[in-house]
Amino acid sequence: MNVSVSQSNLAQALSVVSHAVASKSTLAILVNILITTEDGQLRLSATNLEMGINYRIPAEIAEEGAVTVPAKLLIDLVNTLPDSTVQLKLDEKTQTLAVHCMQVVTEIKGIDANEFPPMPVFEEEEAVTFNAAEMRKMIQQVAFAASSDDTRPILQGVYLTVIDKTMTMVATDGFRIAVRKSTLENTFSEPLSAIIPARTLVELVRITTDANKQIMMALSPSRSQVIFHLPHLDLASQTIAGNYVDYKAIVPKSFQTTTVVSTAALQKACSQAMIIARDSKYLTRLHITGEENGMGKIQITAQSEETGFYENFVEANVDGNDLQIAFNVRFLKDVLDVITSPNVSLRTNTNVSPGLIVPLDNENEFQYVIMPMHLG
Repeated sequence: MNVSVSQSNLAQALSVVSHAVASKSTLAILVNILITTEDGQLRLSATNLEMGINYRIPAEIAEEGAVTVPAKLLIDLVNTLPDSTVQLKLDEKTQTLAVHCMQVVTEIKGIDANEFPPMPVFEEEEAVTFNAAEMRKMIQQVAFAASSDDTRPILQGVYLTVIDKTMTMVATDGFRIAVRKSTLENTFSEPLSAIIPARTLVELVRITTDANKQIMMALSPSRSQVIFHLPHLDLASQTIAGNYVDYKAIVPKSFQTTTVVSTAALQKACSQAMIIARDSKYLTRLHITGEENGMGKIQITAQSEETGFYENFVEANVDGNDLQIAFNVRFLKDVLDVITSPNVSLRTNTNVSPGLIVPLDNENEFQYVIMPMHLG
């Protein structure tokens, strides 16, 4: 191997693929990054066997080749190099990679590329194409609701389905459910479904930008792997096996009270209540009261023996019965942080039944179910 690349491009590529490097592994190869030439470009790859990333950058290739080198060592080195051309030259006999940049010369001991785990190959013929900006927004509006509990791996995933022209993403941790739908440009004859680790989708958002126009997605024939493809990168991941929870049975269909409130006002009140509610498992009481003219208010209170007391009133339009109900205020703030609509509708029945939050301007696209806490 003998290639020349821009230091800035190389540093950017290393930053992206580093998130797939295994943090701890009994296999030395998994803490390495694979560097290889591919179709006139330089490809960098990393995997922890659950998730893998390929990143391609322009390069001048004098000689083809491949090698793996320790990720941290290479990243630390490249980040300190001048913003100039970097030459990577491999001694195949010793598997030593020489890194030249201006007056700097460094040699790094590597491991044969043949020992690196094979990366999934993207097959465009089987791929589904999504609008990148819309997919990023969908992920941001559901992935936070997935569980972080290792004992329930199904709930650590986002359930993605495509039926006809509708794509749906669902995430739940057992205490809340986020459901987001989007209408696609093309109709798909074959229904598609997969449970994708939430951390994979969060990573997809991190390594893409709104400048990306499209994201392509393909599932392996066994449905055990998914690959997201852009012109310069691939993100591959294991899917989660099993049957997802029947979330549709949990989403309430009718309500005794509908409360419309400013998203920003409720978000600010929740942020303030969290300061006091941290020491009481985030328990916060909402006392919803209405008047005959439809005007009303939400009294928000939080109390902790260790911290103190919080109270605030937020104006609202209330249709239905007065209600006092308790929620985990962190779960309330999480959803208000990702809703872009100026107003939200909080729909409730009793203090022991789940509430539903929807943006007022696109309630058919986004639903958020939140379970109540015991009033105590």
